[in-house]
Formats: sequence, structure tokens, C-alpha cells
Amino acid sequence: MAASLFSLYQRIVLKNAFWVMVILLASMTWLATYIPSLKLDASADALVLEGDSSLDFYREVSKRYGSEDFLLVTYQPNEDLFAPEQLKTLDEMRGRLATLPNVSSVNSILDIPLLQSPRVSLGQVTGGEIPTLRSPDIDIELVKKELATSPIYKSLLTSADGTTTAIQVNLKRDERYFELLGQRDALRAKGEENALSADEQSELIELEKTFADYTSEAHERQASLVAQARDIVKDYRDDATVFLGGVPMIAVDMIDFVKGDLKVFGTGILIFIVVLLVAIFRSWRWTLLPLSTCVLNVVFMLGLLSFLDWKLTVISANFVALLLIITLSITIHLVVRYREFAAAQPNADQYTLVSETVGVMMRPCIYTALTTLVAFASLVVSGIRPVIDFGWMMTIGVVAALVLTFIVLPCVLMLLKPRAEKGGKDEPATYTRYFALAAEYYGKTILLVSGGLLVLSVWGISQLKVENRFIDYFHDTTEIYQGMETIDSELGGTISLDIIIDLPKQKPLADTPAIADDFGDDFADDFSDAFDDDFGGDDFSGGGASQSEWFTVAGMQRIKTVHDYVDGLPETGKVMSLATFYEVMQIVMGNVDDLQLALAERSLPESITSILMDPYLAADVDQVRINVRVKETSRSLSRQQLLADVRTHLVDELGFEPEQVHLTGMLVLYNNMLQSLFTSQIMTLSAVFVAILVMFVVLFRSVSLALIALTPNLLAAGAVLGGMGVAGIPLDMMTITIAAITVGIGVDDTIHYVHRFKEEFAHDQNYLAAMYRSHASIGKAMYYTSIIIVFGFSILTLSNFTPSIYFGLLTGLAMAAALLGALLLLPKLILLVKPLGPDAGEPA
Repeated sequence: MAASLFSLYQRIVLKNAFWVMVILLASMTWLATYIPSLKLDASADALVLEGDSSLDFYREVSKRYGSEDFLLVTYQPNEDLFAPEQLKTLDEMRGRLATLPNVSSVNSILDIPLLQSPRVSLGQVTGGEIPTLRSPDIDIELVKKELATSPIYKSLLTSADGTTTAIQVNLKRDERYFELLGQRDALRAKGEENALSADEQSELIELEKTFADYTSEAHERQASLVAQARDIVKDYRDDATVFLGGVPMIAVDMIDFVKGDLKVFGTGILIFIVVLLVAIFRSWRWTLLPLSTCVLNVVFMLGLLSFLDWKLTVISANFVALLLIITLSITIHLVVRYREFAAAQPNADQYTLVSETVGVMMRPCIYTALTTLVAFASLVVSGIRPVIDFGWMMTIGVVAALVLTFIVLPCVLMLLKPRAEKGGKDEPATYTRYFALAAEYYGKTILLVSGGLLVLSVWGISQLKVENRFIDYFHDTTEIYQGMETIDSELGGTISLDIIIDLPKQKPLADTPAIADDFGDDFADDFSDAFDDDFGGDDFSGGGASQSEWFTVAGMQRIKTVHDYVDGLPETGKVMSLATFYEVMQIVMGNVDDLQLALAERSLPESITSILMDPYLAADVDQVRINVRVKETSRSLSRQQLLADVRTHLVDELGFEPEQVHLTGMLVLYNNMLQSLFTSQIMTLSAVFVAILVMFVVLFRSVSLALIALTPNLLAAGAVLGGMGVAGIPLDMMTITIAAITVGIGVDDTIHYVHRFKEEFAHDQNYLAAMYRSHASIGKAMYYTSIIIVFGFSILTLSNFTPSIYFGLLTGLAMAAALLGALLLLPKLILLVKPLGPDAGEPA
């Protein structure tokens, strides 16, 4: 079977090298035309767990309470914030921000109703006679005191010391986006149950395309909005410290990081490849040929991704670097083997040399590609969309690298004339000879060090954690970092946690008699009539929020217990709920009862209810929302522990039923994604090793040799994960992929080495001589590719995205560990166990 396939390859590819290259280059040119339309994605949905039921609940809550995306501008003038000229400047900036497209409203200290500057009466509140900072003769000192102490405003729009303020630019909810999203997800869910009709399948395909196109348009509008906001903000940086923040800004900046990383990584690694290939081979032929193969594969993959409308994310931006390295690895193995044959047969024709090279290298290269595929395919089950996409991209990319390398390099060589080559397995002066000497003379030391590393790795893996600070993903020089730090320290926290509490189904909130029972039916009717006369309202019995048991003194006090508990936690910043409204009413009215609450609710102007009630009460479903802003920069923040503590306290200490309490928000979604990393990836990695072991047994036809070949890769993957645990580097979307990459690329070295060792051992049945010859031949290719990988990944340290820096450094270290394992530990284990039988002359 293999012989017939190789014969077919010779007839179709090698004998028609010119036309094969013409067709290939034409196809590449066509795909390259799609590259300019390549799309990038850095939306918040890219940071959550795929199929997470919490995501549906989060979207439902956001819609119910009218949550909107917003930009936040922090403003810290060099002079007194409340000086007339500073307020004038603030008003000017606020006005310019309000003119931006898609802005629904703008909140600033200039617009908020002031209830204690001086204290206003209920009549003033209901009559809309509430002063603001724009009011004439406003007492600035009272305003400062109110902003610093008010349950509404403290640590929200101004810092505690009154030196920093914020302008919140609210963006209109994109109803079209959520409409398309809901339709698509509904059809997807139906499809998972195999319940889609033929028409619905066609509708889903059309919806997927429509949603993708609309999302791209929305991202472009968002990028334009952020750019315009930045142009406005920069005009005020001469006399103040001003930062732009908010999820839309972070998404836009992360896309810019992806674009920058693609350019830097791709260009930087290409330069490294050229320099190192020239240094290794000292020949432009052997520099340009591998380089051309790498570039063609990158062009093919980028064009294919764009053609398929597949978006790149912060995670998959690294796939270009990996693709270059994997393609180069296969190419160098072919080049080194070709040069060996050319040096050994100086009079052979080109067809013979190329055929022998391909014939010998095809089998080990196919197996290395398969093992690499298994490693990257393990990422597909992560449940995290960017990681899933990265796994599929690399899976397709590895196949493309294998196919293109075995087409481009042999075909181009067929079009060139053979020439004298240097180097071969009998050449003594190679760097890898020193590894062979170490394996022969320092075998015990190698085994002891490997054993020590194994123990240290196991302990380090037990110390791995997933908790990390999102702010640490960025350099402290970036606006994202500086803005988040300012908001966390001065303005009440960045990431949102919503505590949603349903009304209990059976027992009431408190044994408080109904209004009519307490005061009599006649009094209730009289109050209703008086209310209608004075405030022009509908009949009292038909009220809105007042119909909910939450909107009673008992309900408010119940909410306040939760509010005060959460507010007292060290990781939390600003907390807003109906308890805030209750506290404000006590300030305005003194002690309030149920009737006064109902009166206030029905008579308050929209400017108050839109701030204090609508975002925190859904009367139609008897549900309340407590919004908590968590300090993402807190060193003590443990998201999982915080969520567990909040739920436990509400159920065990405050007496809520478990089914009443729901936790949602970006903090919950992000935590779900992080927690899944352990279950989905660490456990999956063991399955990957089992699969690779089975493939080794099939390839090497020896269980003992398969176990020996797997050992260095286990140690390399364990070393990188254990090293992360020892160094305190948390697992995240980027670092979780390192183990798979280490296995995927590191396994290639062991396959090539063992395959060559078996070939050399068959000549004279001498383990030691076979080891030296293997180090001098395939060892050189392993050494060259590993050096390029280690230096190539060091380019990632130039990224603005800290996980990319960790990714580059840790992957480089992992590749170095894999190389040392393959050239030191692997040969030593082979010499020790002798899995191929006894040495020549030894008894069996």
C-alpha cells in the first residue's frame, strides 16, 4: 500500500514538478487576494465558556434591566476639580462626547441630581425641583460633601478625595445584534438535538453569515467610535490626567494588539529564520527554499481563514508563528536528509536524490504530523471559543504544512541541478556529538537530574492555579492598564458581579400585614383618592413596583442585609441596589413606611427612578438585582472563592433559599472559563499522551520503545507546567495551550530520533555506534529546528499582551527541555533498556 502510494506520488508530483508548482502558485495567488479581508475578534464573548448556560442568563438579565455598554473617561485635573474653569472644561468635554454616534446618554457630576446640597424635601423631589452643579448659587462645599458621602455617588462618579471624576458615555443597546444572536443560538440549540428541518438548516447557514457580517460591521463602528472618543480626550491631557476605559475600548485595543502581534511575530520570526538558516547552512539555496515553503504555508492558511470568514483572536494570533516553526521543522528534516544523500552519492541524478529523501522521510514526517494533530486537537474540547478556533486552525495548519512541504521542496529541487553537498552521519565535528558524549559518560547524572525534575514537576503541577488579574494581561504603560487601575482605586471597581434574588414562592419576606389590613380598607381607598388628586396618578391599587413585596420596608431591609454584607468585602468596590434608594428616601423623608415608599415610587421623576429603581427591580417577575463592582486589581481576589462565599452567606446566614439566589455578570462568566481550564485541558492532556503512546506502539512496533520515546515528552510537558506552578504563573487561555504545543512539537524530535536510531542500529547491531551516528545525522536537524523555535518564540516578548510574553518564554523553555530530553535522556534510556535486542556479540 505504502509503495503504491509513493509510486503514485512520484508519477504525479515529481515527474510533473513544473506544472505542479504552476498550479500551486496560481492557487496561492487566488487565496492571497482574500488576506486583506481577514477579520479579527476581541469581543467580551471571546472570553467566556462556549455553551455556558450562565451566558444565556447573563444576556437575559442585561436585557431585563436595560444594561448598556459604555465608555468611561476618568478626569483628574492638575488643579481643584470643582474650580469654575475646571467644571467648564469638564462640561465642554462632556458635550463633545455626547455628540458621538450611537450615544444614548452621558452621566457626569454636572448632570446628577443633588439631594443634600442643601437637603431637599420630598415635594422638591416630586416636583422636579432638584438642583445640580449647573444650578446658580450652588454651594460647592456641600456638593463636595454629598459626592463623598452620598450612598449613590460616593466612589461612583468621584473619588473619595474629590480629585478624580468620571464621565460615563452610555451606548445604545444594539437590538439588531441581539436579535440575530438569539435567532442563531435558538437554531444552534435545535441543531444539537438533531431537530432541524432542511429549511431550518439553510436558515441557520444564512443566519451564521448574516450575523458574522453584522458583527464585523458593529466592530468597525465601535472602533470608529473609540477613535473619535480618543481624539476628544487627548485634547484635555495638557492640564489633566485623562484615561479612556470601558469594555468597547478594551475590545478595540485588543484587536490592535492582535494586528501588531501578527506583524511583529511574523516579521520577527521570518528574520530569525533567515539569519539562523544562513548561519546553519551557509547557503542561499538552503535559506530561500525552506523560507519559501514557510511563507507559502502562511499565505495559504491566512487566505483560507479569510475565505472561510474565520476570525483571529488574541489567542490564535500566535498561530502564524507556530505555523512558520512547524513548517520549518519538517522542511529542515528533509533538507538535512537530502544533503546526506547528496554527500554520499555525488554522482546521483536529482530525481534519485529527491525520491530517496522523500521515500525515507515520508513515514516519520506523517507520524510526527499525526501526533502534533492529536495534541492540537485536544484544544478543541476546551469549551473556550478562541482556544477551540486555535486548535482547529493549528490542526488544519499542520496538515497544510506537511502537504505543502512534500510538494514545494521536492518540486523546486527537481527544477534545480544537483550540486556537491557537505555533511553526513559520519561527520565527527558536530555540536550534537557533545550530547552523545554526555549520554555515554554522564548517564547516571542525566537520570538523577531527570528524576529530580520529575519530582519537582509533580509538586509544581499541584501548585497550579487559574486565578489571575485581568489587568496583568497588559503592560503598565498601556491605557487599558492605567485606566483600570484608576477606576479600581478611585472609582469603585471595574468588573461587574450581579446578585439576582427572586421572591420566595411560598413564604413572605416578613410577617408584615398587608397595607389594607393594617390601616383598614377605607383608609386605603382614601389614600388612593388623595394620591390621584395630588399627583395625577392612576388608582393606587394598580401600581407598578409597589405591587412587589420587594418594594416594602421588609423587602428593602432584606435587600439591605445583602447590600451591606457585599459592601463590606475587601474585594468589592461600589455596590448599588434598591437599598441605595431606601437609604436616599430615609435621608429625604426620615423613617419611611410602606405607604411612603409607595408614594415615593409613584411620584419620583424619571431622572431619579432611572438611576435608583429601574436598574435594580423587575416588578413583573418579582426579582431584584444587586450590582457589585469588583476590584480586578486586588491582589487578594479569588473569583471562585468570592462567588462561593457570597452564595454560602446568602443561603446559610441570611436565610435565602438556594433557588432564589443567582450570580451573574462578567466576573461569573470569566471565572467559569478559568475553572474549565483544569477540567477540560489538564485531564485531556492525559488522554493525548495515551493516544500518542498507542501511535508510538504502532510506529515502532515495540511497547518498551514506545514508553521510552514518550518519557522525554512527559518530562518536558511536566517541566513547563510544574515550572508555572513553582513560579506562580497562573493558567489562562494562552498558557493552557503550552502543554499541548510542547507535546505536539516535542514529540516530533523523539519520532525522528527513534526512527533513525532503528535504521542505524540495523547496520551493525551496536547501540553506542548507532547513537553517535543518529546524533550526527538526525540530531543535527533536531538541534537546528529547536534552536530556531527557542529564538523564534523569544520574539513574543515584544507583545503588549502579557500572556503572549509568557507563551513565548515558556514555549521556548519547553522546546529546550524537549530537545535536551531527546538528545540526552532518550538515548540514555535506549542504551540502558536496549529495546531493540542485544548488542552484536551479546547473548540474547
